[in-house]
Amino acid sequence: MSIKLGDEAPNFTAQSTKGEINFHEYIDGSWAVLFSHPKDFTPVCTTELGTVAQLSDEFEKRNVKVLGLSVDGIESHNDWVGDIEDVCQTEMNYPLLADENKEIANAYDMIHPNELATLTVRSVFILNPDKKVMLTLTYPASVGRNFDEILRVIDSLQIGAKYKVATPANWKSGDDVVVGSGLSDEEANELFPEGFNAVKPYLRYVADPASKVTSN
Repeated sequence: MSIKLGDEAPNFTAQSTKGEINFHEYIDGSWAVLFSHPKDFTPVCTTELGTVAQLSDEFEKRNVKVLGLSVDGIESHNDWVGDIEDVCQTEMNYPLLADENKEIANAYDMIHPNELATLTVRSVFILNPDKKVMLTLTYPASVGRNFDEILRVIDSLQIGAKYKVATPANWKSGDDVVVGSGLSDEEANELFPEGFNAVKPYLRYVADPASKVTSN
């Protein structure tokens, strides 16, 4: 099964290090990040899970619920949590889902035979509050993910959903954004009464509206 952008994320119920979780019920009303790991007690995965725990405040202020997943069982997960907390000096404060039968991994196409025939690759799914998939990323097992980039993407998706803007290359929160291409100049002027900078008729920059709200 291939999940496309805009699809509703498949629901599931699974055991986790925080108890049994029904995915849709757990994330209801929030943005969500679901990210998979090849195997418990592996070096790159340990650093990733600890890094996300360290960033818990950043995810929380964006109204994002995070869930990790590995195809190992819950007893193995619970044992591994101690290592993660020791190595990264942080509390493992979000659920790590058990998926021994690979039902979730298969539903989300997390197993790529050319990479790892029986284990998940490093997949990332970002969902909006309607449970629609807004972004997918796939990393090989040897490459740890950049979670600052994932936070940046969430910032972009959230202001895009709220203000009908897009973000240019290398954008970060607070930088100028781009007026959505579906808006006429008249509509853009209504949404952004302080005006915009039209570099080209199709490329119109405006100050980050989210930053203006924060500063007020």
